[in-house]
Amino acid sequence: MELSPSVSFAADARFRRAAAMIGARSPRTEGAIGRNPAAVRPGTPAPAPVTRTEAVREALRQAIVGRRLRPGERLPESTIGNEFGVSRTIVREAFGRLAVQGLVELKPKRGAFVANPSVEEGEEAFAVRRGLERTIAECLAGRLTAAQVEELRAFVSREASPADGADAVSRSEEFHLLLARLTGNQVLVRFMTEILSRCTLVLAARGRPDTVRSDAARHGAIADALIAGDAARAGALVDEHIAGLVGPPPFPGRSGRAQASAPRRSPAGVVNA
Repeated sequence: MELSPSVSFAADARFRRAAAMIGARSPRTEGAIGRNPAAVRPGTPAPAPVTRTEAVREALRQAIVGRRLRPGERLPESTIGNEFGVSRTIVREAFGRLAVQGLVELKPKRGAFVANPSVEEGEEAFAVRRGLERTIAECLAGRLTAAQVEELRAFVSREASPADGADAVSRSEEFHLLLARLTGNQVLVRFMTEILSRCTLVLAARGRPDTVRSDAARHGAIADALIAGDAARAGALVDEHIAGLVGPPPFPGRSGRAQASAPRRSPAGVVNA
């Protein structure tokens, strides 16, 4: 599957910003070129200088999590390099970083493709996300400052306004990144950034893309529980929220191979081989 002709990075404001930063330097020059476009979004660390490789990586990541690039879609180096005015070497480096994040698959002699996660990979991603989200809830419940409460409520209010497609997906991602940032733990922020990208890709490949429409109400309930200091309720709402995305565990569509490998139990609870 080739890159869809309808996909133009220049059509999205985030990509235009990334391309503008890249264009500020010679197309063949690597090095610090400005500020990370993702860093100005809620839930990310303070802005930091980025390289041309990082700017391309972030633009591609946004296209993938925004579902403008489909799972399994081929990513031609030359097309993407021309789009941003960078060398194929820089594009390959960006692919490599996205591969580490689980968003791109590199196939020998075939090139780079948007990852198409398996059922088992989807289960693993959402299991990690559930654990991280519960940890974040425990860190925040009853510990938010007045300023943080105001910031959280303001975001939930903005999220309630109508949005479709990539904007709705982006808002949903930003809510969870905001919660991670409010903990003050940059490791959690980094882990949540990566796992949210993976989970969004899983939903695009296996889940239901329209679930983001109901996220605002769920997020409001989670925020209310955190503000009230009810960690148990916040954790339960997180589980309910994730179940609303993919269904209760195990991940829907679990493969026969995975089911066959699971231990069987007798009525007495004894594990059978």
